Amino acid sequence: MNHPTASGGKSMELTGTTIEDTKAVLVSVLGIEDRAASIGAGTELLGSLPELDSMAVLELVAALEEKFGITIDDDDVTADAFETLGTLAALVDEKQS
Repeated sequence: MNHPTASGGKSMELTGTTIEDTKAVLVSVLGIEDRAASIGAGTELLGSLPELDSMAVLELVAALEEKFGITIDDDDVTADAFETLGTLAALVDEKQS
């Protein structure tokens, strides 16, 4: 499957709402409300947010599925998809299509 989440500098056609809603779920699941203002589409996730460990990834996936009414397959849970907030929002956007 072709993902629009490639990180090679390609622009992602996402709505600000998808990014903001994905960010809200991320911030809530990780309990990092105090840092929410510093998180944007280019913010690195895996390896950069210590709160985002393997258990948190599972919680985040479940919360995103519930919030957006989507199903994220195990095959979708990749380092590329969780590279930045933007790539994660792109996955959410793709699943809504």
